[in-house]
Amino acid sequence: MIAIAGGLLALLGLLSGALLAAAPLGLIAVAPGLSLWILFPLLTLLGWFLLVVGDLDPARGFATKVVAAPLFVIALLSVLGLVAAGAGLVAVNGPMGTSPLWYVALVGGFLGALGSAAYARRSVPPQAS
Repeated sequence: MIAIAGGLLALLGLLSGALLAAAPLGLIAVAPGLSLWILFPLLTLLGWFLLVVGDLDPARGFATKVVAAPLFVIALLSVLGLVAAGAGLVAVNGPMGTSPLWYVALVGGFLGALGSAAYARRSVPPQAS
């Protein structure tokens, strides 16, 4: 039950980040409210924590990988939006300009990269006999 709640909360946090990133590009009609700015990292981290607690073997890092990969993708898409807006390929809508894109790129990129690096494959040096 904890894993289901954690997955739902993490999904809602990721959705908050995606909506934040989509708003300045005009992909959604409404401007993001303050709640999305707060809920994006809060729900993502809370959901991740519940997924880790509910995991049978937290040492393998499955929950971390499940949350880190979409975070990293959303951050990369935000950077793509920033580049497109900077090049004039996309008109940036809203009074906040590119602030939501920067926020999602920095927060999502940091958390996604941190989670990805935590369980990255490491080569083990050969043992000397």
